[in-house]
Amino acid sequence: MIAIDFMDETESLDQKELDFVKKILEHAAKQEKVTDSEVSVTFVTNEMIRDINREYRGKDQPTDVISFAMEEMGEGETAIIGSQEPRMLGDIIISLDRTKEQAEDFGHSFERELGFLAIHGFLHLLGYDHMTEEDEKKMFSRQEEILVSLGIRRDNHDGA
Repeated sequence: MIAIDFMDETESLDQKELDFVKKILEHAAKQEKVTDSEVSVTFVTNEMIRDINREYRGKDQPTDVISFAMEEMGEGETAIIGSQEPRMLGDIIISLDRTKEQAEDFGHSFERELGFLAIHGFLHLLGYDHMTEEDEKKMFSRQEEILVSLGIRRDNHDGA
């Protein structure tokens, strides 16, 4: 079971869209065999994600999704072992402005793009990355597998 904490800083998503993201993340967690964990998902504007991207990644531009994994070990840090608390995987921040833009650019639904970005951010929290061509193929094929296993394909325009 994965607990998901949503924050919609834009106040623009409806309950149906939040339920859709919850369903996708729960399914992705099941597919990745993630149990007894927590994740937070925050929805922001392009301006907000640009500020975050500039501050934490040194890139002064908006992006679609940023993830902050809680379990990445920094230099000199020690892992906590044997805790009974749920694992806090980290934070996923999604720009709803970029979600809309990219859905239009790629010719699919807002919901499909939102689902893709949620899974993309979630996989980053689990250690997937796309810094090399090989890692990119692995991550993007995994994202597609998860979406397709839910019946969500690029050509869907109904969001499910």
